[in-house]
Amino acid sequence: MINPKDWLEFGQKFHGHKCPAMPNGLRVAAAAMNKLGVERTGDSNLHVILELGEHHCAHCFADGVQVITGCTMGKENIETIPMGKWGLTLIDKKTNRAVRVTPKAESMLASKKTEFFTEYRMKGVPPTKVPDKVVEPLINKVMSIPDEEMLIISKVFEYYREEPKGTFAGFVCEECGEMVVEKYGRFIGDKKLCIACAAK
Repeated sequence: MINPKDWLEFGQKFHGHKCPAMPNGLRVAAAAMNKLGVERTGDSNLHVILELGEHHCAHCFADGVQVITGCTMGKENIETIPMGKWGLTLIDKKTNRAVRVTPKAESMLASKKTEFFTEYRMKGVPPTKVPDKVVEPLINKVMSIPDEEMLIISKVFEYYREEPKGTFAGFVCEECGEMVVEKYGRFIGDKKLCIACAAK
């Protein structure tokens, strides 16, 4: 069993500030991993689909998910889809089994009524400037609420995902001299160029 509390300190260092959204990501991802019975990945055998989209008010959630699952932007086994939610689907690619987990709305709404949000974040105060005495009780609450009170955890379901093929092929752009992955190359006349140089 994955215990999200074991990852809180590391998650805060990785994330760069204290807030409730990153720990929320830890909780949601840990629940998904425990439901599937999987461990943190160092490869790409797990895949996460986050429903955040771009410019989400609590995108910090994604860092908690990356920390605890090992699914990262660098391994390309995490993606976001534009739904503006806090939902997460975790896929075990070895078995094609998946689970979707999301925080309960009432839990999220309760957090939004706290001093952290009403007196600081909603007034534009950066999270690094919020006093510990304000944010830490909220983090402690997020980390201690039982799963059944905080989360909606789906049944395990089948999910087949076509795996895109990576490539090691590349070339040096004949204009700027920088390395380019081949599939992003442009050919103008007899020159191999990167996208930026081709656009000139």
